Amino acid sequence: MNPRPPIALTIAGSDPSGGAGIQGDLKTFSALGAYGTAVLTSLTAQSTQGVTGVQVVPADFVRAQLDTLVDDVAVDAAKIGMLASAATIETVLAFLDKRSDAVPVVVLDPVMVSTAGSRLLAEDAVEPMRQLLPYVSLITPNVPEAAVLLDADPAEDLDTMRAQAIALRELGAARVLVKGGHLGGDAHATDLWLDDAGEQLLTGPRVATVNTHGTGCALSSAIAALAPRTGSLLEATRQAKTWLTGTLRAADALHIGHGPGPVHHCHDIWKDENDWKDSDR
Repeated sequence: MNPRPPIALTIAGSDPSGGAGIQGDLKTFSALGAYGTAVLTSLTAQSTQGVTGVQVVPADFVRAQLDTLVDDVAVDAAKIGMLASAATIETVLAFLDKRSDAVPVVVLDPVMVSTAGSRLLAEDAVEPMRQLLPYVSLITPNVPEAAVLLDADPAEDLDTMRAQAIALRELGAARVLVKGGHLGGDAHATDLWLDDAGEQLLTGPRVATVNTHGTGCALSSAIAALAPRTGSLLEATRQAKTWLTGTLRAADALHIGHGPGPVHHCHDIWKDENDWKDSDR
């Protein structure tokens, strides 16, 4: 057999500003040495300042993209991001149920609200999203997303995060990473991992930047990119968090847009900022 790089798939929406969605995911895959493939679920009219419109791709065409891709390409891991509608979620669930062998690792980032506060998941899609949990390898909600999935108040402390992680496991999630960045607090942020082996607290430094657009997309796609190489979703998550800290530390150098800018997916690749053009846009 001929050697090849890991192949990662993003099932997500498009972000024209390039910081999140499939554009951000493909940058993440490339930055971490995986060959990126993509199935589009929606188009957004979006910038760093917010989302002004969403056009959902018909669910049957999402399924056509998935089937056509995996009939030809051996996908090692997938990341699911913005699904937008109940019909799309049900289509992805049916695909995973029938063709689970085609995508051995699936990381679900339950995208519901953009960084700028725009709603990205229809109200009637929350229950189908819950039904999707048993079909994925790992779910990575932030505090507000975990609360929506559980129809509960957002966690305000680690004990509540723990209880909500347990509740998500009871809904069928094999592994849960509840991201604790929204809790605020000291110079460190703590994420809570829970699987059959128990709990792990994954702590990392808080980075002082407003340029966090695409953070959740970058983390989940980084886990998918790294999982085939590490052979462990927990180790892939640890490495992805370290990489993500680097993207946040370098984010202020990009100067993209007038709102919260993107993380710097290529911070380890682009070395000479002195060659960049000076601009006020």
